[in-house]
Amino acid sequence: MTIIKQLSLTLLVLLCSASAFAQKPLTAAQWQEDLTYLKETVHKEYPFLFKKVTAEKWNSAADAFYNKIPTMQEHEVKVGLSRMVSLFEYGHTQVPFSTVASQGVLPVNLYHFEDGVFVEGATKENAAIIGAKVLKIGTVAVLQAIEKVRAVVPVENESYLKAYGMRFLTVPAVLHAQGVIPKYSTAVTLTLEKEGKQFTHTLNAIPLEELSRDYGFTIPSEQWESGRAQDATPFYLKHLNDKLYYFEMIPGTKTLYVRQSSVFHDDEETLHDFYKRLFEFIDTTDVQKLVYDVRLNGGGNNYNNKPLIKGLMARPEINSRGNFFYIIGRNTFSACQNLTNEIEQYTEAIIVGEPTAENINFYGDTKRVTLPNSGLNAYLSFAWWQDRSQWDNKDWTIPHLAVAMTSEEYFTNQDPVLDVALNYNETGAILNPMDYLTELFTAGKFAEVKSVGIEVAKDTRYKYYDFEDEFGTAGYRLFSGGNKEGGLFILELVAEMYPASTGALYSLASAQEEMQQTDKAIANYTKFIIQHPTNQLVSTVKKKLAVLQKL
Repeated sequence: MTIIKQLSLTLLVLLCSASAFAQKPLTAAQWQEDLTYLKETVHKEYPFLFKKVTAEKWNSAADAFYNKIPTMQEHEVKVGLSRMVSLFEYGHTQVPFSTVASQGVLPVNLYHFEDGVFVEGATKENAAIIGAKVLKIGTVAVLQAIEKVRAVVPVENESYLKAYGMRFLTVPAVLHAQGVIPKYSTAVTLTLEKEGKQFTHTLNAIPLEELSRDYGFTIPSEQWESGRAQDATPFYLKHLNDKLYYFEMIPGTKTLYVRQSSVFHDDEETLHDFYKRLFEFIDTTDVQKLVYDVRLNGGGNNYNNKPLIKGLMARPEINSRGNFFYIIGRNTFSACQNLTNEIEQYTEAIIVGEPTAENINFYGDTKRVTLPNSGLNAYLSFAWWQDRSQWDNKDWTIPHLAVAMTSEEYFTNQDPVLDVALNYNETGAILNPMDYLTELFTAGKFAEVKSVGIEVAKDTRYKYYDFEDEFGTAGYRLFSGGNKEGGLFILELVAEMYPASTGALYSLASAQEEMQQTDKAIANYTKFIIQHPTNQLVSTVKKKLAVLQKL
């Protein structure tokens, strides 16, 4: 048999199998068998995925889902399977979006800007709503709707949800299964606001394949319009759907801008050749500043990263603080997280933008698991990528300087992220506030620690830092490590900065109790009970108070 005939026969078998799956509705028992198969496969071959969720919690969710299947419609079961796999909270580990969206999607593209969720683009028959802010989906406020569909998305962090989760808001099957709309319908009504006026608009679902979108943005076509003004194109969107990477000098400057939106090779030029051409240009041109933009880079093959890192390290005139800027964002994921880890570790880059969509260390590459009755596929990760120490399990890479785009900035082709890189001023810059505060503390400059700590905690450039957790952890480590006075100082600062925090107040009172500052401990324990009467620690605090009050 010839290869062509073999391929044709194979294709025919696959098409017939797919047709069989599509034509024969499964019984509840068959769906339950599929769930059981998934459950057994996970426990037998992928038990290491029980890292963020315990096996007990996952099993409990599986059992509850199993018992509910007889009462569910087919689309609800598919969404339920996606929920099960998404519980692992690794973006690669998923039931494909196309599975839950197989019955259609709304003809809009939603984007979560700094000032809310907006209609970034839509089909031309719905052009009137492009640029409108989304207030409600059905009768549910949009932020509440996001929380409802969150369980269906393999969310690693908030950036992942913004980058890859908004599309789930456009799937009627998901909206119904997650309780956003009361009954399944391919027509969904949105409440919107545009030019100061609120109104409703009903959208009718279209086939998934009719979407015109890439990198989270609408691709204008005969059927689709984008809300972004088309009279200009910002650097990060230039050649976006034609080239995976490109560079150019920013006119009127000595700054070289590079956009790399994949860690895969482009059909027209391999990454290795691109890096070679890039560094040859740098070496033969008066380039004084390099801006390297990976905000839209969803990954690829991280073994392609090495030539870039080596090339940067070999050029200290560019790889120096204030001369090299690295832009990250909500789409920065997978192999590009590996690249970002290496950039952070081996270069002097100032990182600008939004946090990445990937954990620092993560489960990546997947194997396909095909469910026996439905033929649906789940993709389960098997490869653990660890660029940092095993206890460095940060949810994401946060930028030195945080910048997020508003809807108006996007629609009018502004790029506030690039602007920060271009206009950076070294004078008075604090790129790592925790390191800086540690230096002040070590030098005994406690007054500055307090004033600077309060200042940076309010500064929007550092809004992705969890200062309460960082400060609290530092205070606890100092205190438990023997530096009682230093630890107490930090814990007092945290309680002052975050007066509504139960953890901060309890930690401070506990430290004061151990330091035999009885009156202060009694005052703060009493304050804890008044401010947080329903907290589970109240009974413990009351016992502590009773002992202290007898002294």
